[in-house]
Amino acid sequence: MRYPTKVKLVDVGPRDGLQNEKQPVPAAVKIELVHRLQAAGLKEIEVTSFVSPKWVPQMGDNAEVMAGIRRQSGVRYSVLVPNMKGFEAALASKPDEIVVFGAASEAFSQRNINCSIAESIERFAPVVAAASEHGIHVRGAISVAVGCPYQGEVKPEGVELVARLMKEIGVQHCGVADTIGVGTPRKVQAAMEAALKHYALDDVSGHFHDTYGQALGNTLACLDMGIWQFDTSVAGLGGCPYAKGATGNVATEDVVFMLQGMGIATGIDLDRLIDAGKYISDFLGRKPNSRAATAILTKRSNEACAEPS
Repeated sequence: MRYPTKVKLVDVGPRDGLQNEKQPVPAAVKIELVHRLQAAGLKEIEVTSFVSPKWVPQMGDNAEVMAGIRRQSGVRYSVLVPNMKGFEAALASKPDEIVVFGAASEAFSQRNINCSIAESIERFAPVVAAASEHGIHVRGAISVAVGCPYQGEVKPEGVELVARLMKEIGVQHCGVADTIGVGTPRKVQAAMEAALKHYALDDVSGHFHDTYGQALGNTLACLDMGIWQFDTSVAGLGGCPYAKGATGNVATEDVVFMLQGMGIATGIDLDRLIDAGKYISDFLGRKPNSRAATAILTKRSNEACAEPS
């Protein structure tokens, strides 16, 4: 085993986690969630996206949210941008990092953005160049890296193609995403190996949805390869609109609990993280979608009831 001694987690809950929520989440609640995440020790937070509110109304308050955050030294605040228009809108909010995305499936690319994989990457080339000019880090995400709702299984060659194209236009970091949560450990490792043909070990990360309960196993499989960066979502927020029954991103609480049990440092206070997850879950009117959070919250409740009055 060559597990890393430390792991960096990017909490994507405020953006990827909340973007598909049907009920409006006020900017003040999103800002408070970011504050609670950084108070728990998160150093990487994906805050919002600068997409048209026509397509993603939940992110229509992007500028307000970015302006309202009390920024902490050492914390990187990232935003997703789909094109130059989105980048220009994001620039005023001073993000530390932008996120661009491409699909490993031609069918997914055509169905969702009406262009080929190669064409989608060409659209991002001026975005990446502009970000570089402004000293903004660029992270790329390869969606549907192991399975696609339209194409079915996605071969590692599809991941390698997108990784190569992203590298060629100057994308600095490559995230491999199991967007619909169908990946299993060996398939995820093959997708990671494809990305590693073009990116160094320190420049790749995993992004796993837990639709079939495989996200922790997939994380562990990547740790075994030495990969030490992952996207997670507080309270397991999120879901994929293209996969019915998808339970969202792997919960940050569950990953932190596993890593702590393995003696791998995260710099995250699990109790404060659970409090952050409970905060947003209470607002949404449901329980956190995290087994670790559920167990610890139940334990807290039992202990409180057992205390003499």
